[in-house]
Amino acid sequence: MHAEEHSSSPPARRHISNVAVPLGIVAICVWAFWLSTQFDRVPPILKRGMQPSDFPQLVIGLIILLAVWLMFRDKSEAPARLSKMAQMTMGLLIGFLLIAEVDLFLGLGLFSASLAALWGERRVWAIVLVGLISPIAVFFLFDGIFEVRFPRGLLTNFWYG
Repeated sequence: MHAEEHSSSPPARRHISNVAVPLGIVAICVWAFWLSTQFDRVPPILKRGMQPSDFPQLVIGLIILLAVWLMFRDKSEAPARLSKMAQMTMGLLIGFLLIAEVDLFLGLGLFSASLAALWGERRVWAIVLVGLISPIAVFFLFDGIFEVRFPRGLLTNFWYG
């Protein structure tokens, strides 16, 4: 084979990833934009003339602009295949999304503890601590400070009554 034949394959792969990744980002942003139109109220800390959907929609718009810019400006080569660790981390994220349908904080606790174990933590007490502190900190930050009510679930029903 000639050198020209080998050089034609990587640019095609590079071109696909340079378009597919930004388009994937835009697709997720469109979905998130639609979700932001479902907000009923804005937390009191943000009540300064903003509608509940304004801030997320501005951020989503910025992400879309950057993704489109990336599509036309990025000339780097396609990245290597994801490592086994990255694939397993994404699998945990999918598991979190499924468990979060039952209870957001149960999912967050299991995800953070599993992630700590996957990434090499071997001390059981540390894994349990991460699995407990992460969801508790997130809950009290958003519920107590930002006054964001979370969807009902197994654990949130105990707090909300």
